[in-house]
Amino acid sequence: MSDDKSAREPIAEDARIDALEARLKAAREREEQRNQPKATGADANYRSGNRVLADLLGGILGGLVIGWVVDTFAGTTPWGLLVGLFLGIVVAFRNIFRMANTRPGDTPPEE
Repeated sequence: MSDDKSAREPIAEDARIDALEARLKAAREREEQRNQPKATGADANYRSGNRVLADLLGGILGGLVIGWVVDTFAGTTPWGLLVGLFLGIVVAFRNIFRMANTRPGDTPPEE
């Protein structure tokens, strides 16, 4: 009976458990790295370019449509179309300048 270990002595951990814990820790670290947002400079530039293109096309086409509708109902051809086109271009460039003056991650200033 003297050769038996006491119930109060700590039991040495199994090497398999240590290896499993190390593998789990490595898997968690890989998962955290994989789930981090990948905001590279090229990706941010691509999104900014798409936004500029959308602002330009939206402003020009929106101004043309609104000007054409005004011309159709008011009979002011071609002045409504020209004024609408001009206002659409002004709005598009205003949005582009506002976007260019904000830092990445900031919200645009309220008016």
